[in-house]
Amino acid sequence: MSHWQAVSKSLKYRPMQRVFEALSSPVRRKILAYLAHADLTAGEIAAKFEISKPAVSQHLSVLEVAGLVTSEKKGQYVHYSLAPDQLTNTLNGYVQEVCPVAKPLKRESAALAKARANTPKDDGL
Repeated sequence: MSHWQAVSKSLKYRPMQRVFEALSSPVRRKILAYLAHADLTAGEIAAKFEISKPAVSQHLSVLEVAGLVTSEKKGQYVHYSLAPDQLTNTLNGYVQEVCPVAKPLKRESAALAKARANTPKDDGL
């Protein structure tokens, strides 16, 4: 195999490498569990963890580059959510069902989603 073929092959597998690197962090796996049912701001996520807001933002950036979360600016806040139709998120969700650390976070995420669904939206009018 030539050098350029090896480089090309390496580039082809980089997205998967990014996913594995993103999932290698326990904090990032917990963030994914917390986003299981609700989209959240970085501040809402940071409030759940004993790390700084900049550190949470860095973790969210790694997850976004890996394609595991998406971000959307809503007003003055950026909201993060799980990337839809991402096989890795499907597999991660399956693993979280048996993970004792993730289950409480997923329950809390579901409760947040339910509470938000029952709260009238403020359209600023």
